[in-house]
Amino acid sequence: MTGVAEDEEKWLASAVAGLQQNAFHMHRAMDSNNLRDALKFSAQMLSELRTSKLSPHKYYELYMRAFDELRKLEIFFKEEARRGCSIVDLYELVQHAGNILPRLYLLCTVGSVYIRSKEAPAKDILKDLVEMCRGIQHPLRGLFLRSYLSQVSRDKLPDIGSEYEGDADTLTDAVEFVLQNFTEMNKLWVRMQHQGPARDKDKREKERSELRDLVGKNLHVLSQIEGIDLDMYKETVLPRVLEQVVNCKDELAQFYLMDCIIQVFPDEYHLQTLEVLLSAFPQLQPGVDIKTVLSQLMERLSNYAASCSDALPEFLQVEAFSKLNNAIGKVIEAQPDMPAFGAVTLYSSLLKFSLHVHPDRLDHADQVMGSCVKQFSGKGKIEDSKATKQIISLLSAPLEKYNSVVTALKLSNYPRVMEFLDNETNKVMASVIIQSIMKNNTCISTAEKVEALFELLKGLIKDSEETVDDEIDEDDFKEEQNSVARLIQMLCNDEPEEMFKIIGIVKKHILTGGPKRLPFTVPPLVFSSLKLVRQLQGQEENPFGNQEATTPKKIFQLLNQVIEALCSIPVPDLSLRLYLQCAEAANDCDLEPVACEFFTQAYILYEEEISDSKAQVTALNLIIGTLQRMHVFGIENRDTLTHKATGYSAKLLKKPDQCRAVYACSHLFWVDDQDNMKDGERVLLCLKRALRIANAAQQMSSATRGSTGSVSLFVEILNKYLYFFEKGNPQITVASIQSLIELINTEMQNDSTTSDPAADAFFASTLRYIGFQKQKGGAMGEKYGTINASDS
Repeated sequence: MTGVAEDEEKWLASAVAGLQQNAFHMHRAMDSNNLRDALKFSAQMLSELRTSKLSPHKYYELYMRAFDELRKLEIFFKEEARRGCSIVDLYELVQHAGNILPRLYLLCTVGSVYIRSKEAPAKDILKDLVEMCRGIQHPLRGLFLRSYLSQVSRDKLPDIGSEYEGDADTLTDAVEFVLQNFTEMNKLWVRMQHQGPARDKDKREKERSELRDLVGKNLHVLSQIEGIDLDMYKETVLPRVLEQVVNCKDELAQFYLMDCIIQVFPDEYHLQTLEVLLSAFPQLQPGVDIKTVLSQLMERLSNYAASCSDALPEFLQVEAFSKLNNAIGKVIEAQPDMPAFGAVTLYSSLLKFSLHVHPDRLDHADQVMGSCVKQFSGKGKIEDSKATKQIISLLSAPLEKYNSVVTALKLSNYPRVMEFLDNETNKVMASVIIQSIMKNNTCISTAEKVEALFELLKGLIKDSEETVDDEIDEDDFKEEQNSVARLIQMLCNDEPEEMFKIIGIVKKHILTGGPKRLPFTVPPLVFSSLKLVRQLQGQEENPFGNQEATTPKKIFQLLNQVIEALCSIPVPDLSLRLYLQCAEAANDCDLEPVACEFFTQAYILYEEEISDSKAQVTALNLIIGTLQRMHVFGIENRDTLTHKATGYSAKLLKKPDQCRAVYACSHLFWVDDQDNMKDGERVLLCLKRALRIANAAQQMSSATRGSTGSVSLFVEILNKYLYFFEKGNPQITVASIQSLIELINTEMQNDSTTSDPAADAFFASTLRYIGFQKQKGGAMGEKYGTINASDS
């Protein structure tokens, strides 16, 4: 290939040298006004264009040099005409050139001056030139010759309003000239593919593609002719152009020229000739990229409708949607081997067209999706990644247009299209739907819509049999499930019965999610249900005896089932928290048996599932905190549950954890706003027990480490003493507080006590607090008056 390229460079250099040499002599002849020598050397110069050795790219370089010289020659001919030289004689004279190619280039050049002189009608000269150019049938040479003819004549067409306009038929002649030149150029361009050996076909196609604008310029010239109105376009221009496009049977030419037609002619013309234009698409070669051309047509028509609201009645009048839909069906039928990507792209473009032009016609959108379903039915999941991306684009279009998934849910074929997506792409689409809901803050408020929505989202909600755990990216999975959780929180309805139905539907779907999903999806469902419980709180329990009525009891039964499913995974920490939340909600509804059941389940989880010491401490603090807030329990239930909690506290592994849990239990026996829950003796019992455990922790530390450890536990217990002392617990006396302060002072002065700046600061702060309460005066100051808060 390198050798061929070098040869081409040599041939080009030789041709350019010959051209420049003859151009030099031509300039000298023109400077001395020697017409005959100018014609002689110009013909010799143009003979260099007769070469067949150059590739189109190199030939173009040579042609452009010759073109520049011809422009100078044209100026010389104009000056000769002004000096009295007969342009008619000159037109005859150049036809005596020895070779046909130079002769025709000179003829076109003189013809341009001839038209400008107006000594003969422009239409006659143009007709003569376009006919004479038939003499060159070599594809490359003929193509550039006709390109030159197009170039020099484009501003001299006998158009309406032009200075070259003649009688009534001149417009037809102008159009005929351009169409004839276009037809011949296209034939030459198509024939180029057969020039040379078969092995170089790909290279030739690439070279042909580089020359496409030479042919396309004719269509641009046509579009610029002022006199072409809609009738002429419909009756003459479009049928003739389409006839040439279809008959050439060349994929490259058909694709390019159809694209040209769509780009250069006005949108209103396309709309009024839609049927004729669309009829050509099924007749194109199977290898033509029809999806791109048709998509561009639909995009242009959509933009036209958006920019010109007055055009909307025209779209209805010509039944644009129906014609486009039928055309796409015929194209797909005519190309049975069209890949899935092509078909989906066409339907996606049609849907976007429908949404832009007829946003109120949801039946059109559903019809497009129905056509898509029909096209792919029986073919299973679509595996082509480009096709699935287009399906996502198709499914996203209604969401983007209406900013509401509720509208998309009205499309009966929407979920059927989603079924063609593989698992991963289905998840992507489900995420797009959720993002749309979040972005637009869409409220899905009926059970029917929630059912339809969750059917669409099953790729995110339900475990797929085909998915292997190793394939799942943990971060992506968490993000997906968190988005589902946010969605569950957004479902709402002010009517309790409807909201309960929604909760039931969500429960049905999320319980199919498998062990990895439930920890993400159960909590939002629980809290959404508890929100409904709060809404019903205080209402009379089923006043009319209606079995269908939504009651807190029914909701708690559902919650129990949901959390039981979570327990089976197991995630005991989370399940325990949810049981306690439900217990607190049952407490607010005065449902003692329900609250007691939830606490019982929480205790069972604690005993059977939670074995890690840190997890036990956290769980026990939650249990104690929740139990302390409960007011619904009778004496028997409360004693049972409190006894269990204190028992768990004493069984914790680490002594500091035991101590803190035991003194936390003291709050279970003293609740401020409930007089029947103030048992000072049992509070004191807890605090004394905590002191014994703290002392045991000191001794254990002394035995194992040689030092008694920090006094922080004693300071914490002192603060509990002060709390209950202020609350008026008669069992907490000044003497007991004083003895505890002295105990801490003694321990801190003991040489074996480990230095702990944090504990020292805590103790100092506690003493300052006692001093502050003393100085306050009043009843509280009097209470604290006899406590000696010195630290020595």
